[in-house]
Formats: sequence, structure tokens, C-alpha cells
Amino acid sequence: MLRAAGVGVGDEVIVSAFGNVEVCEAVTMAGARPVFADIDPLSYGLDASAVEAAVSPRTSAVVVVHRFGRPADVAALRGVGQRHGLLVLEQGESEAPCDEVAQRRQRAAYLDAKLRGVHTPDGGVGHTYQQYVVRVPGNGRPDRDAFARSLRARGVECWVPVKTPVHRLPAFRECVALPETERAAEETLALPVDGALTKRDMQRTVSACNALGGLLQPAF
Repeated sequence: MLRAAGVGVGDEVIVSAFGNVEVCEAVTMAGARPVFADIDPLSYGLDASAVEAAVSPRTSAVVVVHRFGRPADVAALRGVGQRHGLLVLEQGESEAPCDEVAQRRQRAAYLDAKLRGVHTPDGGVGHTYQQYVVRVPGNGRPDRDAFARSLRARGVECWVPVKTPVHRLPAFRECVALPETERAAEETLALPVDGALTKRDMQRTVSACNALGGLLQPAF
């Protein structure tokens, strides 16, 4: 898509560093240079104001990635593109059958109502919950990784959705201020919400998370 749009050597393409290294690889394969902008902390997609601040005379395109089934603010990002004459491309996520999405939303709603001690995701419009991603801030206490180890010890599956932001990977290392990206990489943890989970599975997840909730209280 980048090549078809005429993006190539000497151009810059604004991308997110929160996962999706393949987007940066595609940009470099087209001969352009990826430029990182920060994310919105609720959608985990590119933040429109951060994108606007990253625009330079060489910027030719913006690649928007929808994360975890939560749509990015495409309208705001297209507005930036229109103001600066930029191509705005979207990388979507694979679509699941409607009944599967409905089951995930049902389980996500259950977790939203029951979980304590973690920050539950902002649903937003059209969230399909391909991943149910909570925040586990450290606050001077055991951090997200310790929390995850404790959950697994209690029989709850969980995983870190983005272990290392792209701008910290050797191939794309760059000294750039991306505070929301860094914070998300340190705090996010995905919990299971797929349709195969039973009510007992969901209760186990809630019990295990809530039993650890005291770890997240501010340290005095």
C-alpha cells in the first residue's frame, strides 16, 4: 500500500512504537523512514496530537493500527492527515464471527464489573476484545510482572501484550520521548475472555486478581 501510494526514499511515515514491528519493517522496505509518535492511553492507538507534533516536511503518511479490538480515533487522525496532506493508512485486525465477539464482550463486561485493584480497559465504541487488557501500575509495590507470576501460580492464564516497544528494539532503536507508550508497555496485562471459558474460569480470574489487589495500593 505504501509503495502503491508513491511512498519511498526520503519520505517519513509516522507509526506507533507500541507493538507491530512489521509496520516499521514495511516502511523501511518501501525505502522510507519510520517516525514514532506516542499513543492514546485509552485506545492504545496513535494519539492525534502526538502525530501532529511529529509531522515534518518529509512526512508523507501515517499508519494507524487498531489494538486489542479497540478502534483508534481514526476521525481525528484523518483530520491531521487532511490538514497536512498526508496519506492515512489503517492496519485492521482479523475479524471474528459475530457470536464470538458477543461472547467476548459478555465476558469482558463480567470482568469490568467484578475486578478490583487493576485498571480495566476503556470499552469505547466497537471494542471487540480481541484481548482484554488491564493496567497493573507498580506504585512502588510488586509490578505487573510480579502480578502476572502470581496469577499464573493461581492457575490463571495471562500474558504481556507488548513486551518491548519498537523504538527500543535494536533494529529501530531511537531516542524519542514516548511516555504513554513506555507506561503501557510496563503496565499492561492481557486476561483471557475467549468463548471457551466457563463461568468457573471467569470466577477464578476474578478471585485471583482481587486477592492481589492490595499490592496495587499506593505505598506510603
